[in-house]
Amino acid sequence: MRVEGVYIDSLGVDLHEWVSVEKAAADGLVEAETHTDTGLTGVYVAPEVPALDMAVNSARTALDRSKTDPEAIATHIHSSVNYQAPAGSYPPGYVLRELGLGTIPAFYLQQGCNGMLSAMEVAIGQITGAGEAEAVLLTTGENWNSPGINRWTDGQNQSCILGDGGASVLLSADQGFAEVKSLNAGVLHRLEKWHRGDGPLINLDSDTASEMAEMGERVMRFHDADLSMAETLEKMTVFDLEIMQRSLVDAGLNASDITKVVSLNVDGRVVEYTVMVPLGLPMSRSSWEFGKSVGHVGGADPFIALEHLVRTREVTAGDHVLLTSQGPGWICTAAVVTINETPAWAVA
Repeated sequence: MRVEGVYIDSLGVDLHEWVSVEKAAADGLVEAETHTDTGLTGVYVAPEVPALDMAVNSARTALDRSKTDPEAIATHIHSSVNYQAPAGSYPPGYVLRELGLGTIPAFYLQQGCNGMLSAMEVAIGQITGAGEAEAVLLTTGENWNSPGINRWTDGQNQSCILGDGGASVLLSADQGFAEVKSLNAGVLHRLEKWHRGDGPLINLDSDTASEMAEMGERVMRFHDADLSMAETLEKMTVFDLEIMQRSLVDAGLNASDITKVVSLNVDGRVVEYTVMVPLGLPMSRSSWEFGKSVGHVGGADPFIALEHLVRTREVTAGDHVLLTSQGPGWICTAAVVTINETPAWAVA
C-alpha cells in the first residue's frame, strides 16, 4: 500500500553488554567454528534486565529525542517473541505505566520476528484511518536468558545468535526526520507448518522456552517429510521478493534507488541470497555489516539498524531505506522510508 502522512518522529534503542563469538567460544558456550561461515561476530546480552524494561528504556530515549508532547500519543503497540511477563498479565500495560502515559488503547502483537514492522502497519491504519491518531508509540524488547534456550545454538539451526535489547519507534501524523512511503505484508501459509511442526495443537504440558528451543528440530522434520530445504527457501525467497517489490512500486522507486536495505540480523549468506541478490543489490547496500555484531533481537532488528544508520549518518536527507522482516507463518513485511533530514540526535 502507498502511505502518505506518516512520519518517523524518533527512534530509541536499548542495548547492554557486547559479547564476541571468540569470547563465547573461549568460555565454552559455542564451538569456535559454528559461526565461521555465518559471518556473525557477536551479540548484545543483558542477562538480568527484563525484556519489558528494555522496551521501556528504549521508549524513554525515543520520547526524549522527540518534540512530540507525550499526551499526543493516541495508541501504543507492543510486540515480542520471547517471555515478557507472567501468563495472564498484559505487557503493554506495564510499558504505559512505567512511561506515565495516559489510559490510551494498547495492542499486543505476536508475529514473531516480524513484530515491529507489523506494528507499524497497524499504526499506519491508526494514523490514516478513522482513529486519526496524532502519534503512535511502538515498543519491543527481548531477553533470551530463559531456561531451555541457548542463545548461541538455538537460533534457527544456528543461523543466528539470539540477542537481548529493546527498540521503540514514535510515529507521527505531523512531523519526523523520515517519512513512510509504503508498506506491504503477507502470509505464505504453505510454509505455516515449517515452524509449527506436526505435533498436536493442544499440549497440556507446554513449556514455551522448551518449545522455542525445539524449533530447529521441527524445521528439519518439515524438510524431511514435507518440503525440502531447497524448495522451502525458493518459495520463501520468491514470496519475500514479491512483498519487497510491491513496496518499491508503491513508493515509486526501483531497487537501484534504495540506499540501504535493512533486514533481520541472521547468517550473512541468508541475507545475501534471499534478500540482496533477488533485489539485484550488493551486500554493501545492506545493514548486515552492522547487524552481524548485534545478534537477532526479534522484531527489533530493523529499527535497531535504522537507528544506527541515522545516528551515524550512513543515511541522510534524500536517502531511501527498505526495511524488511519475516516471521513464522510464513510472514513477510516490507516498508520503504525516505530520510527527510538528519535529526539532532545523530552523531556530528
